[in-house]
Amino acid sequence: MSEIEYFYSAHSVFAYLGSARFMEIAQAAGRAIVHRPIDLNQVVPAGGASSFRERSPKHRAYFFRREIDRWSEERSAPVMEGYPAHHYNDMALCNGMVIAGVRQGHNVDQLAHAMLRDHWLHDADLADRETLAGIAESVGLDPEAMLAAALSDEIQAIYQANTDEAIERSVFGSPTYFVDGDMFYGQDRLEMVERALRQAYAPS
Repeated sequence: MSEIEYFYSAHSVFAYLGSARFMEIAQAAGRAIVHRPIDLNQVVPAGGASSFRERSPKHRAYFFRREIDRWSEERSAPVMEGYPAHHYNDMALCNGMVIAGVRQGHNVDQLAHAMLRDHWLHDADLADRETLAGIAESVGLDPEAMLAAALSDEIQAIYQANTDEAIERSVFGSPTYFVDGDMFYGQDRLEMVERALRQAYAPS
């Protein structure tokens, strides 16, 4: 089966807003999703942008509230009031859990979606092992082996390799999709992703 590469972090709001639609598009096209969780604390500054907390209040109010609210309505992806309390925790555990799931042969599409949804709808702490175990169980996966491996040297090396590759390939945020090598940044490009799966865009 052909694939779509998916660079994101398991706590990314715009990855969440596009998650269900992205999975619908991939399934309709008969494409497998290649999950490539990345460390946004490295990727965002490497792309030349300041961290979200360092951006101006006006920028944050528009981009990280108004845009969230509009896309929430547009994609039928409800979000909580305010901002998740645990959003700035270290995401190595949850991103590592997704990577471990892939390495252990699981289809992690619904696990990734549930992490994103529960963080932005239910204020889930994605750095908490019990919370992650509950999320995995909610989508029919046994969490123990994934959690046991998530922070291992092997899995964290893959996490860093994903991050390094994202930077090398000019990824500068989450989510970013690659269709046959063509990059699409942002869930607001999903309709372009859908078109590219039918017919590639002319190269620039």
